[in-house]
Amino acid sequence: MSKLPDNLPNIKILDEKDKTLRRKSKEVTFPLTKQEKKDIKDMMDYLEMSQIEETREKYNLRAGWGLSYIQIGVPKRIFVMVHEYEEGKFQRYVIINPKVKSMSEEMVYISEGEGCLSINRPVEGIVPRHARMTVEYYDESGDKYEIRVREELAVGFQHELDHLEGILFTDHIDPKDPFKNQNRYRSI
Repeated sequence: MSKLPDNLPNIKILDEKDKTLRRKSKEVTFPLTKQEKKDIKDMMDYLEMSQIEETREKYNLRAGWGLSYIQIGVPKRIFVMVHEYEEGKFQRYVIINPKVKSMSEEMVYISEGEGCLSINRPVEGIVPRHARMTVEYYDESGDKYEIRVREELAVGFQHELDHLEGILFTDHIDPKDPFKNQNRYRSI
């Protein structure tokens, strides 16, 4: 586990009303700048701190485990995820210039509903997502990798991939019938 900072990283997460979130993000060139590396670390530290009850309460945070670069106002194809795979143990992902290689036919949705650090209001409804997917991406050093994700992690990846295209999870919910076709998908 990485050493977390003593104070909350100074990042400003854009609200859904900000039109910047609707911009399509551009490919990243390597090597990354010092600022990009700092932003990535700050975003991951922020996410990890938001998932630890003590720091979440101390800084009055909403828990989150994914952030796209566009959410801090920069339209670049970078997202980070911090996944608590076991109590107090976190896996960090830095995904740069991702390309989806494959997705399962099986569709799932998060039973309690998706959330987003840019959407500061309750949202009812289901967001159908692929249960599994394979993504090709680059790390901070510019090395190419491929990752297969499933269940909650696959949902998180798809949520962040949408951000890179200027799409919010609320766009997937039918306002007239928020639970439309719910019986077609598996709840996770």
